[in-house]
Amino acid sequence: MQEEPEVVVLRLGHRPGRDERMTTHVGLTARALGADKLVLEDVASGRKETVTDITDRFGGPFEVEVTDEVMGRIRSWDGPIVHLTMYGEPVQKVEDEIRAAHREGALLVVVGAEKIPFEVYEHADFNVGVTNQPHSEIAALAVFLDRLFEGRELDREWEDADQVVVPQEAGKKVVDPDELDNPSEL
Repeated sequence: MQEEPEVVVLRLGHRPGRDERMTTHVGLTARALGADKLVLEDVASGRKETVTDITDRFGGPFEVEVTDEVMGRIRSWDGPIVHLTMYGEPVQKVEDEIRAAHREGALLVVVGAEKIPFEVYEHADFNVGVTNQPHSEIAALAVFLDRLFEGRELDREWEDADQVVVPQEAGKKVVDPDELDNPSEL
């Protein structure tokens, strides 16, 4: 997030025909809740266009990268690695330690799609669960990022947006930022 060391979300795994929406929503959640970058496996490269389109329309900065070496990325990461898994330590018990590690440098957050190789558990500095009950990787990422940023991501300012959502009690309102009389109404 702005003015802090980078947070990179790595989507590990993608089952074509099954995970398109899930992988897209991992990217949109990462972007909306404070991450700086999404790394996708090459098999999920089609999701890059969707997330990039949202970033172009609603503002950034946010970057999407496609690689054929996701495990190599994990092995060579120079900084703390958080693996989100329902089998991990409760987020509320390790969030302070993770925040401290993040202040020292970039953080890699691994979000799986299918069975995760045991090597990921071994490389991770933190195997973190937001609950030990079955849930989605999107929910895990959202809860984790909110805990990491302590809610600051909810007030983030977006650069170069072509569209903004105007909060209101009922209905939907999306406008060009230049149409706003008072930008503080957001």
